[in-house]
Amino acid sequence: MAIINKTDLKNMNESTINGRLSELKKELMKLNAQRAVGTAVENPGKIKELRRSIAKLLTIKKIKSKNLGGNAKA
Repeated sequence: MAIINKTDLKNMNESTINGRLSELKKELMKLNAQRAVGTAVENPGKIKELRRSIAKLLTIKKIKSKNLGGNAKA
């Protein structure tokens, strides 16, 4: 679920990005809580994957907001 393709990112609109961000953040919070309590996380690599996916979404969101603001370079 956490892996997001570049083509999917570019085709997402603002509301889809926001929804996906909230899903990923909730999932990351659950995994971090499991790790903090001391429970063995079933897939520790997923934490890193989620963090990267969240960063990608935030980057695309920022780029799209700049382009909509009229600051896009041609």
